[in-house]
Amino acid sequence: MTEFLKHIGEHVGVWLYVIAAGLAFAEAAILVGLVLPGETALLVAGYFCHEKVLNVWVMVPLAIVAAIAGDSVGFEFGRKFGPRIRRSRLGRFVGEPRWQNTDQFIHRHGGKAVLFGRLTAVLRALTPSMAGMSGMHYPTFLAWNATGGILWGGGCVLLGYAFASALHRVEQYLTWAPLAVLALVILAAIALHIRRRRRERVAD
Repeated sequence: MTEFLKHIGEHVGVWLYVIAAGLAFAEAAILVGLVLPGETALLVAGYFCHEKVLNVWVMVPLAIVAAIAGDSVGFEFGRKFGPRIRRSRLGRFVGEPRWQNTDQFIHRHGGKAVLFGRLTAVLRALTPSMAGMSGMHYPTFLAWNATGGILWGGGCVLLGYAFASALHRVEQYLTWAPLAVLALVILAAIALHIRRRRRERVAD
């Protein structure tokens, strides 16, 4: 299994950097995260870092920068187009009370709401735009966004790296486990045969 995955990675090559970072960027920038969470791409990238297809010292900073930049674009999108979206048919469908509740939540929790959103799957795609719509100051947003980007971007890649190591151990166990089970079955069969022969001798 791992050899097959490594073979795929070697054929894709350096484009894996572009794909993983691009999805991490697009998650909040263009709401791709509503369909495909960016951490999936970064976990896969971490796996390929372990397999030496990618360089972990390149992938980690790239993931962090892509995450921070993507959220910044999402923030700017919300700041610029938020009022227009609220006045649109979609905005009226959502309802002004819900928009106001979102504003109040972000104003009440400030940057902590940005950090919480970064670490939550669906909110990760929406929080930057919501922060921009609510009028949060960008320096405040950027500070908490950078913190979340470092924790999330670097953490996902390193988690994928650690998963690859664990996967190799599982694969080794799965390689030898059938042989161990077969040996136990053979030993059990021999023991039962010897026991049956002894009973037959006693009966005679």
